[in-house]
Amino acid sequence: MSNELNGRKIAILATDGFEQVELTEPRQALIDAGAETVVVAPKDGSIKGWKFTDWGDSVDVDVTLDSADAGDYDALLLPGGVMNPDSLRRDESALAFVRAFFEAGKPVAAICHAPWTLIDAQQVAGKRMTSFHTLQTDLKNAGANWVDEEVVVDQGLVTSRSPDDIPAFNAKMVEEFAEGKHRPSTTG
Repeated sequence: MSNELNGRKIAILATDGFEQVELTEPRQALIDAGAETVVVAPKDGSIKGWKFTDWGDSVDVDVTLDSADAGDYDALLLPGGVMNPDSLRRDESALAFVRAFFEAGKPVAAICHAPWTLIDAQQVAGKRMTSFHTLQTDLKNAGANWVDEEVVVDQGLVTSRSPDDIPAFNAKMVEEFAEGKHRPSTTG
């Protein structure tokens, strides 16, 4: 167990249909590095994961989106899954929450389909990033410089393609979250 994230509080924004391993494994990496993690969701109670081809386990929600303040957190993790970001990208409260991290220069990590939410939050233009391959046209059309690499970092934004990339994603996420604030984003 390392301590590079001791004293850091990390928001994990998700809803039903998050890809289970894209929340649970990065969350464990954050905890192992000493961070406090907080699951933020549009609803209270719990959210249900998706385990590759079927419903997975539920995760307890710590804070509802309507009572969450990005100012209370040091960084943001956005797990993927198809349903999760597709729902979040249509939720203005979720988009405002995401935007607040970029505007404050706080690091953000997004894996697989999670960059969909970043597109609708208007935070991808001019950024070098990756995602699940089916999102590349969406990201390019939104002004991102999409590349096919296991993990990409651009000004505190960490992105990866899929669950296969989780080890590299986790390492870079912890590194960037430990570095802390970067230059605030002016995208949008």
